Amino acid sequence: MTGARGLGLLLVLLLPVVSASIPSTVVRLNKAALSYVSEIGKAPLQRALQVTVPHFLDQSGEVLQPTRIQILNVHVLHFHLKFIAGFGIHLSAAANLTFKIFCVPEPLELTLPVELLADVRVAKSSIGTPVVSISTCFPLLGHSSNFDDSNSTSHALLALVQKHIKAVLSNKLCLSIASLVQGINVHLGTLIGLNPVGPESQIRYTMINEPTITSDYISFDIHAILFLLGKPIILPKDVTPFVLPHHVGTKGTMATVGLSQNLFDSALLLLQKAGALNLDITGELRSDDNPLNTSALGRLIPEVARQFPEPMPVVLKVRLGATPMAFLHPKNATLQLQPFVEVLAVVSNSAFHSLFSLDVVVNMSLQFSMSKVKLQGSTSVLGDIQLTVTSSNVGLVDEDQVHTLMGTVFEKPLLDHLNAAALLGIGIALPNVINLLYVTPEIFVYEGYVVISGGLFYQR
Repeated sequence: MTGARGLGLLLVLLLPVVSASIPSTVVRLNKAALSYVSEIGKAPLQRALQVTVPHFLDQSGEVLQPTRIQILNVHVLHFHLKFIAGFGIHLSAAANLTFKIFCVPEPLELTLPVELLADVRVAKSSIGTPVVSISTCFPLLGHSSNFDDSNSTSHALLALVQKHIKAVLSNKLCLSIASLVQGINVHLGTLIGLNPVGPESQIRYTMINEPTITSDYISFDIHAILFLLGKPIILPKDVTPFVLPHHVGTKGTMATVGLSQNLFDSALLLLQKAGALNLDITGELRSDDNPLNTSALGRLIPEVARQFPEPMPVVLKVRLGATPMAFLHPKNATLQLQPFVEVLAVVSNSAFHSLFSLDVVVNMSLQFSMSKVKLQGSTSVLGDIQLTVTSSNVGLVDEDQVHTLMGTVFEKPLLDHLNAAALLGIGIALPNVINLLYVTPEIFVYEGYVVISGGLFYQR
């Protein structure tokens, strides 16, 4: 299974199918990914080539003499992968296989050069998972250079043993490669399931059609579905199919992952439905840096002072009514929130008195970062917070004075909440497989989509 995971990097960014037809994510593996797989795949390939060779039966004498044969060492000299446009991947490898022949009077060694050529088809299975299969396989067996001409008996035996080994390897080597590839499929099958996003939410990525394969890359159209309490998040509008342009990201990188506007819209709708962006901002009776009490508020609004001659704590209940909106423009990502804020006086442990309420518009810059396999975000406020008084139980409320108060007590708690909680600080997992990490990622913002471009590291 370890070997399968090593070679499985060719397809590690895929997750299983949920009913969907429009991609919201595109994953593209480039030539550099094949080079990386070739390098780390040498060890599992060497293990796969350590086949068992049955005893050689020497029929030259009157009695059959079984001779035990054991592979001492497999050394892969080179392992190369390249894309076959419209089909899959071509594999070529060269190795030296060293055998120990347990014959009398003393054991002998024999080294055979082997070249393997195979074509691997990459497709989508009937259940929607990626599947790889050997289409053709050719083992090319060379001749041993271990013969000792001074010993005619050894020479004759080695010639017979070599013929025996070649007959065995002609069948077993390709079977071993096929088994290794099958192990990749088993490993990819373990990707079926939901990746947690929050305590009650998950994401599942879906391969929705056959991969696109050129001589330079293999590309997968993937649909992301977010779930809240087991129910899928469905955008209340028709989504636009996402096509990742060819020349985006960093040239020569291993992987290029494109995330469409639709994915961000779904994530923000999930935030709204989960109530993850709602918060209560509380004040204290005696606080110099948090004037959320009726005494401080009464200096701005006389009716508050009249209704509450004794100081009471004040709470801002921030609730997100409208769905947050992300805007993706070249080199610029912004987020707009439109929370409804109710200002309440705490008159007892369980009773609140509504003072006034506000419609608020907050525009924010949105910065992206990567941590292992997660895309994370952080925000900062752009410009002034816009607010409108929608109702009041304390008479006329001066919006300019309230604006100053909101900048003092509202902005920082909101930013702390956004950047440390929900999807922004925790992050959302990109298509991945166990033990695979994104390394040295660069993040680019384009019109209507985001691209993560970087390397891959398989952590054994």
